Amino acid sequence: MRESSAPADAVVDAVVDALDAPSSDVATSSVAAASSVAPSGTDAPAGLSRRRFVGKAGIAGAGVAVLSSGVLASTAATAAAKDVAPGTDVLPTVASVKARLETVRLVDLDTVEQAALLQAREITSVALTQAYLDRIDKFNGPFEDYTPGGNGYLNAFVRIARDEALKAAAAADARLDAGHGGGAPAPFLCGIPMGVKDSIGLKDRPAQNGTVAFKGNVGVEDGPAMAKLRAAGVVFLGHTICSAFSGATTGNFAGNAWNAKYIPGGSSQGSGVAPVARLASACIGEETGGSIMFPSACNGASGIKPSLGLVSVAGVMPLRVAVDVIGPISRSMRDSALILNTIMGPDAENDPQTLSAPIPRETIPMTPKGGTKPLTGLTIGIPQTDWMGVVGTPPQQRYDADYLTMFTRLRGQLETLGATVIEFPGLDLTLAANNTYQNSTDTLETVDGSAITPLFAASYPDLYDVGFADSLEAFANQFPANRAALLANYGRRAGGATANTVPAVAPTFTALAAVHGGVSAGARREGNRRRRQMAANYQKALDDAGVDFMLVMSVGAKIGLRPNGGFSRSRTYFQTPNILGWPMVSFPIGFGTDAEPLPISAQFWGTRFSEPQIVQAALDYQAAFPEYHRAIPPEPAAVPVAARRTTTPPSATFEIEEVDPLFSNDPVVYASAVPDELRPR
Repeated sequence: MRESSAPADAVVDAVVDALDAPSSDVATSSVAAASSVAPSGTDAPAGLSRRRFVGKAGIAGAGVAVLSSGVLASTAATAAAKDVAPGTDVLPTVASVKARLETVRLVDLDTVEQAALLQAREITSVALTQAYLDRIDKFNGPFEDYTPGGNGYLNAFVRIARDEALKAAAAADARLDAGHGGGAPAPFLCGIPMGVKDSIGLKDRPAQNGTVAFKGNVGVEDGPAMAKLRAAGVVFLGHTICSAFSGATTGNFAGNAWNAKYIPGGSSQGSGVAPVARLASACIGEETGGSIMFPSACNGASGIKPSLGLVSVAGVMPLRVAVDVIGPISRSMRDSALILNTIMGPDAENDPQTLSAPIPRETIPMTPKGGTKPLTGLTIGIPQTDWMGVVGTPPQQRYDADYLTMFTRLRGQLETLGATVIEFPGLDLTLAANNTYQNSTDTLETVDGSAITPLFAASYPDLYDVGFADSLEAFANQFPANRAALLANYGRRAGGATANTVPAVAPTFTALAAVHGGVSAGARREGNRRRRQMAANYQKALDDAGVDFMLVMSVGAKIGLRPNGGFSRSRTYFQTPNILGWPMVSFPIGFGTDAEPLPISAQFWGTRFSEPQIVQAALDYQAAFPEYHRAIPPEPAAVPVAARRTTTPPSATFEIEEVDPLFSNDPVVYASAVPDELRPR
């Protein structure tokens, strides 16, 4: 008899894994929730809400239950002097911020600097929010514009909620006034204007995952992470544009913050552009296979892709359950650390992955250590098998000249700060003994005509457990005009048929559910076992070399032009941190040297739940070399007044966007397309 992979069995197995293994790969019927497909004011079913599969009506209960976790408040209701911000262990002094304002604008300040002024009541949230709204009006371009290649403007925000944002800012000011007057202190993020990726639900706001195919999808509640931000007094400006279905790492709608002619990186492209272009103080991104790291790298932002399980992903429109993560993108690592501390925390009801984080959880550091050698004792490794498209050639040999110059300088800077930086083998993922999971072609079983590899065996049941295909069907039934577009992206042909099968076999959601739910429990366990084995293999590579964490470059050459540009040099196995659930941080280290220079960025990559270590190192680096993350891009061309605050009518017909599978954010899509020479053998 075939083993069952029913959701009830998966829940037990997943929770045991979460509590038992630091590298667990949990996905259950109670993991995370996407925004509801119900239009505001209707009683329609909850569509892509993962939470509904445990028989709950929404996610407010879980959100309220954990609001106090990670919401950082000032340590004193008032400052002893006007030039000292409350909680000076986290925020800079008002005097230092005022000194910066002599040479930069209010919108150029880091989030922590704006917070210091807000806490001291030197500025108001209403004024700060209006400043960003004015810049959105001037530079963003029309809203709801999904034109391939973009509209020529920044196009960072797909939609905003102007009146709601100003109302929230006024409420934040009242809260800050009360705290400054001796009442309950306001959290440090109170009054800070932020954007949120279009794949993350907010109460009563549309979330369309970068496509008109999800028109009508409206959040019924905030997910726990967003609820924490709202409880902290964050002002949500609106949703930032993302790649269609969160599918591409190159970006296709927005313009780069430094030069709108160039791609912004994806899929959290608007969230990467908006803080650097000064359209928001900071943003929230979401990543499955590069979607925070690439836009951070391309725009010179400071982003954190957290470990799987550090932040609840309830509220995310899922791409790959047990891989999706939520994280901050901002102008400085201090800003991103403050935001991450606010949104992280356990969420047993919605996301059992969060039960796998160490207890007690470490606070993410938010200030540099100080001193001249803050990185003393750290060994940072440069993996020589982190191929840049060519197996056998170390990555540095593939960097363009200016990128290599910046990377070499970075290495010296890190050594100056006390770190030991070494080259070490890393883990060669072209060897089957090392790569038991990510790109393995081993067939564990066949389901409805489809070969089930280890990656598929672990991934497909996760989606079945949350009723992914059924939710798509329910949404398409509610919004029939969207069905064709949804089937074009998500649908599957029964029996393993392809688009070229004769006679033709139409894609359906039923066939999608069949392959998701047909994976046996034995194959699923083997897939997850191999995932853990791959993590153990990588850990051993680090341990054998005595490496604390790694230094890599996601992009090794100048990025391409809109509309169809990509990456001529990028990490071949850029999805490995996502596959393993390990964290990364991205930060700018310099600029290109050609006639149209763009930021050059590097990344620290650590083992699961090593955020305190890699964030601290990035904080110390930026404290010593602030000129890179504080650089201000040139002002883009202003949007003609007639084109401001307008919404571009969606196309009458929907054409599925062509995405190079080697630039896909989806590990399953990438694994299906990887060249033979890059597969384990």
